[in-house]
Amino acid sequence: MAAARARQAQLTKPPGSLGVLEEISIRLAGICADPRPRIGAKSVIVCAGDHGVVAQGVSAYPQEVTGQMVANILAGGAAINVLARHVGARVVVLDVGVVSDVSPSPTLVVRKVGRGTADLSIGPAMDRDQAIASIAAGIEVAGCEVDRGASVLATGEMGIGNTTPSSAIAAVLCRCPVASVTGTGTGLDGEGRARKVAAIERGLTVNRPDASDPIDVLAKVGGFEIGAIAGVILGAAARRVPVVVDGFISTAGALVAAALAPEASAYVIATHVSVEPGHRTMLDRLGLTPFFDVDFRLGEGTGAALALGFVEAACKILDEMATFEGAGVADGR
Repeated sequence: MAAARARQAQLTKPPGSLGVLEEISIRLAGICADPRPRIGAKSVIVCAGDHGVVAQGVSAYPQEVTGQMVANILAGGAAINVLARHVGARVVVLDVGVVSDVSPSPTLVVRKVGRGTADLSIGPAMDRDQAIASIAAGIEVAGCEVDRGASVLATGEMGIGNTTPSSAIAAVLCRCPVASVTGTGTGLDGEGRARKVAAIERGLTVNRPDASDPIDVLAKVGGFEIGAIAGVILGAAARRVPVVVDGFISTAGALVAAALAPEASAYVIATHVSVEPGHRTMLDRLGLTPFFDVDFRLGEGTGAALALGFVEAACKILDEMATFEGAGVADGR
């Protein structure tokens, strides 16, 4: 990082004039242990799972949409596919808990921990072993993508109802009121949001998740895909590979990962601020500053895919831009 910072100071521009691009390049130098890191292959890992709490009317969409949208992603027709193609990234789907069976595909990895979680508003979403298994699945797929040549990973998700467990995790790990971190998800009205807040509050009362034990929090009020995202982050960090994290649900996974291994957050690059009210709270808790605030609330990894281009640009500026001495330009400092 010191070497990268020194090189940034010698590039043909006023110091700090490229702002966040400069800071990201310096962070990437530390993550990759390379003073001039280069971005090669890029992978978006979309973690998918269903949620029993949808029975409480917390989503504007029915549960079967999860499997249908996974099929759409595998066919290349979703927003994440379009944006991944735009930045030259591969998309792989990790099924850790979709209720339906998804047709086989070369870009589908099936590691079902269960067919959807249980309803967190009346009991634990999963048991402790399932929580650990979901994290392990994410670690495994992250390692496989790095072994395939990925130099950067991005997180995405698909799971109808998954803003509900994400809000629950935020409330517990950020130690804040449920209502302050709970939004409208995919388009609930005021009455629907009130049901969602009430379901989470019941879940916290019934389950009493232990904020000092992130596995307990994930098991009691989380989701299989949230655990898998935490695993992707841990797996990337273990391999010294940056992981570009998408929105609200992905950041819930990052909270779990950071609670398990605080040093892992140094490998996380935040991308955008979701319209979900709890997202900023989670980012602040993690000490992360996002690139964009563009009213995204889709998920799938869309914000992370866009940010992959930003991350690659940061590396190229550091690596390819001429120095004052090399270009024969007078340094006026």
